[in-house]
Amino acid sequence: MSDRKTVLVTGGGGMVGRNVCEHPDAAGWTVLAPRRAELDLTDGRAVADYVAAHQPDAVIHAAGRVGGIQANMAHPVAYLEENVAIGRNVIMAAYNAGTETLINLGSSCMYPREAPYPLREDMILTSAMEPTNEGYALAKVVAMRLCDYIRREKPSAQYKTIIPCNLYGPHDKFDPKNSHLLPAIIHKIHGAKTSGARAVEIWGDGTARREFIYAGDLAGALWKAAADPAALEGAMNIGLGYDLAINEYYEMVAEVLGWQGRFTHDLSKPVGMKQKLSSIERQTAWGWAPPTDLRAGIAQTYAHYLAHAAS
Repeated sequence: MSDRKTVLVTGGGGMVGRNVCEHPDAAGWTVLAPRRAELDLTDGRAVADYVAAHQPDAVIHAAGRVGGIQANMAHPVAYLEENVAIGRNVIMAAYNAGTETLINLGSSCMYPREAPYPLREDMILTSAMEPTNEGYALAKVVAMRLCDYIRREKPSAQYKTIIPCNLYGPHDKFDPKNSHLLPAIIHKIHGAKTSGARAVEIWGDGTARREFIYAGDLAGALWKAAADPAALEGAMNIGLGYDLAINEYYEMVAEVLGWQGRFTHDLSKPVGMKQKLSSIERQTAWGWAPPTDLRAGIAQTYAHYLAHAAS
C-alpha cells in the first residue's frame, strides 16, 4: 500500500490554489483540488459529504471570494457572507470527518487599521479594522478563531492559520476592477506600453506602503506547514520583512516592463491602510524565508500575463 497522504486544496482554481498544486512539493501528496463546478464551498452539506467521502489527511484551505479595494467597497455583503460560509463549511467538514491537519489561509486585512508596525499576530482583534475591506477581514478572523477553538477542544487537531502579506504571481487577476495592487500595476503599465501612453495614473499620493510575496513562495510555505503543522504557532505571518511605497512598485514594474513614461496622482481616490508591514519573527524562528527576488517575481508574473491575460 502507498504511504502517500491525501490533501484537499480548496480554491484549486484560484491564484493561491493553482500555485499550490503546481509547486514541486505537491508531488509528494495525492492532491484533491475540486473546482467550483465539482464542489460549491458555500453549500455546507455538499462540502461535508465530499470531505467525509474522501477522508483527506490534511486540508490547505485557500478558497474565498477575493478582490481589491474597489470590489470590497462595492460588494461588502458578499465578501462577508460568502467568506464566512466557505470558512465555516470547510473547517467544520474537516473537523467532523476527523482530519487532523488543516492549514487555513488568513489575510493581513485582519489586522487593526491603527496597529503599530510591524504587525504581530497577537495584535488581531485589538482595535478596529480598515473599513474598506472590513467584511472580508471579519470573515477571515472568524475562520482563524474557529481553528483556535477547535485546537482548544481537541489538542490533537493541528488547525493552524497562515497570514500572508499581499500576494502576486501567476494565475492572479489582472483586471483593475477585481485585482490587487501589483497585478493591477502590471496591467496598467503594459497597457501604457502597448498604446504608447506617456502617463499612468496612481490612486492617492503613492506613499502608502505595501509588502508583496510571490505566490509560488507562499505555496512552498503552505506545503512545509502541511507536512509538519505541529511546528507552527496557532497563527503565523508569511512575508518579506520589508515593504515599499506604492510609487516604488510602479517604478519597479515600469523598469521591468521597459516603459519610460511618467506618473500622475489622483488624490481623490481611496488608498486603504497607509502601511501593512508584517512581523516575520515567527516565520524566521520556523526556519523559512521566501526565495524569489521581487524583480524576478515581477518578470515571471509579467511573462504569465503576456501568455494568458494580455489582450
